[in-house]
Amino acid sequence: MRAFRFAFVLLGILCIATPAVADKFPSRPIKFVVGFLAGGPNDIVARIFCDFLQPHLGQPCVVENKAGQGGMIAAKSVIDSAPDGYTIMFVAPNNAIGQTLYKSLPFNHVRDTTPIAGTMRLANIMVVPPDLPVKNVADFIAYSKANPGKVTLASSGNGTSVHMSGELFKMMANIDMVHVPYRGSAGIYPDLMTGKVHVLFDNLPGSIEFVRTGKLKALAVTTVKRNEALPDVPAVGETVQGYEASVFYGVAGPKGIPADALDVLNKAFNAALADPKIRQRIKELGGEPTPMTPAEFGKVLADETEKWGKVVRAANLSVE
Repeated sequence: MRAFRFAFVLLGILCIATPAVADKFPSRPIKFVVGFLAGGPNDIVARIFCDFLQPHLGQPCVVENKAGQGGMIAAKSVIDSAPDGYTIMFVAPNNAIGQTLYKSLPFNHVRDTTPIAGTMRLANIMVVPPDLPVKNVADFIAYSKANPGKVTLASSGNGTSVHMSGELFKMMANIDMVHVPYRGSAGIYPDLMTGKVHVLFDNLPGSIEFVRTGKLKALAVTTVKRNEALPDVPAVGETVQGYEASVFYGVAGPKGIPADALDVLNKAFNAALADPKIRQRIKELGGEPTPMTPAEFGKVLADETEKWGKVVRAANLSVE
């Protein structure tokens, strides 16, 4: 009788324990945190991947927008979250730039995150209001020099690639522009279209449809070469020799994500990048798919942090 009771209890324990042991990642929704408002380029791209991940992984993928402090608020929220693979973040140049720009960050992005995957490389695009009296980059430089301190450079926040692309242009073209930071690119467009601000170096996915429909005027892209999506738009470097500011996108999570969850996530993002529909969508947005291992993306993040740190220091920029 005692043996029967022991076996019964043991069976009950096994029944309770077995689901936990067999619980494979992911078994609940994945939260994909974006450090800017909905409607901006980072948000647009994140939702493309979430739409793919949901059926591929068999669990909901939810984009959560946490705007503020150039994406640093979002980064801290993810770094402070449980390292279980269920909370991941959109990584872009703002994360690399912010490491040097913000003097009192309570974290180090390279040290305190787990690189998951690369996603794409793309250009920023220099756009102005349709009625601004300039036709090209040379005209814009001349216009800025004729109106010192009156031309406004809009950005999606301090330390974003949008901001730094403009600062690099300002420095190399030797012009004076007043920086006007927003909480994301989406809020800039109405002001830019009506001329309340004068120029934006936005990530290409955010502005490309406004350019195609004539709501914004494209002067140049920030990469060394012209972009296939807008072949008639020149590169800034064709006028300002040596100028280059390309953009990387990727995914990371808090430090310590288990190897099995990391492997599942990396393979899922790389599967998305191999999907013809996703690749075509990325191309339409002016990007180039960049499938990577976690280690490869970690090197990109470290290299970009070092590169943009030099620009921040050279421009003597700082945010407390």
